Amino acid sequence: MRAGLTRRFAVARPGTVEGVPTDHFGEDVAAHYDETLEEMGEAATVARTAQFLADEARGGAALEFGIGTGRIALPLRERGVEVYGIDLSESMLARLHAKPGAQGVHTVQGDFATTKIDRRFRLAYLVFNTINNLTSQDDQVACFQNAADHLEPGGRFVIEVGVPQLQRLPVGERFVPFAVTARHLGFDEYDLVEQGLVSHHYSIDGDRASVRPIPFRYVWPAELDLMARLAGLRRQARYADWDRSPFTATSPKHVSVWEKPAG
Repeated sequence: MRAGLTRRFAVARPGTVEGVPTDHFGEDVAAHYDETLEEMGEAATVARTAQFLADEARGGAALEFGIGTGRIALPLRERGVEVYGIDLSESMLARLHAKPGAQGVHTVQGDFATTKIDRRFRLAYLVFNTINNLTSQDDQVACFQNAADHLEPGGRFVIEVGVPQLQRLPVGERFVPFAVTARHLGFDEYDLVEQGLVSHHYSIDGDRASVRPIPFRYVWPAELDLMARLAGLRRQARYADWDRSPFTATSPKHVSVWEKPAG
């Protein structure tokens, strides 16, 4: 589930204030987001992801929840897929639209758990652990319903998300380090009662130091399947990665596909 700082920076909606989503992905994050993607920004990783999604779109249009700076949306558009996206962060969307080819991507600023677009899609998708940025079960359930509402019959909803790494926690422990370098310390803090997770980032840039705690909610594969059933979707497949390799008991993440029944 944890592979570095940016794995949590998939979409701007990790919390709410009096019902209003909190944007944790302003200009300070957006300005450097693409530079910190590491493995997730590598050409081979992006190509596998975009090709998988293009295949699942099956010639139809796609809707990305948490489209961010367009890491996946732009190469998906290059593969001939009409792409729409929803994201809360104005700064992230501005970075997307400054890139070549972005004129072919349609975006809406808003909360992807509830924001509606007046059309139907063959594919809806969430990548890079973005579902965990919804910090309550109600929000995650609403996201599945929003995806189902946007899908045409036979359409598919795809999620890429890590498997909670609770086996790394000794009994009674709450903290697990995920990054220890000269410039970045990172610790995940687990709440095993409420399935909460706070990623604590301590970064040093020259003579400047920054502290950034970001809240999430981890979610189990079986729990996602139940959310899908509540939204009228049924699981079509579950893989260990975008190469469609088998999902096993030791897989650190999964790529899951649910389908809206035809008719």
